[in-house]
Amino acid sequence: MSWASAEDIYLSTSLANYLDKKVLVLLRDGRKLLGILRSFDQFANAVLEGSCERVIVGDLYSDIPLGLYVIRGENVVLLGELNMEKEELPPHMTHVSAVEIKRAQKAEREATDLKGTIRKRLEFLDLD
Repeated sequence: MSWASAEDIYLSTSLANYLDKKVLVLLRDGRKLLGILRSFDQFANAVLEGSCERVIVGDLYSDIPLGLYVIRGENVVLLGELNMEKEELPPHMTHVSAVEIKRAQKAEREATDLKGTIRKRLEFLDLD
């Protein structure tokens, strides 16, 4: 049985591989942040430079600039490097302004709320 050296373990489990690279961070609340990873600590707290929040609603998306951003490690679900040579989004996606994406988010939220309300009202019928 062979054991990995301490350096191999450190590099394989560390965010050090992603330092000074563009990364995508998925947070617990579902937000997606993009930026350059500048620093991190043992708790996965991270600092992103030139960050933006990517908001996607249907086929629409917008990148809302955030600047320098500190992320608490307990909120990180996933962190991964973005390939700079590849296109980040499928070609059918349409870039819109921050105002338009907020409007689309609001409409989507209202539709979801309405669907939930209708479902609750119909539960009492027990159609089975």
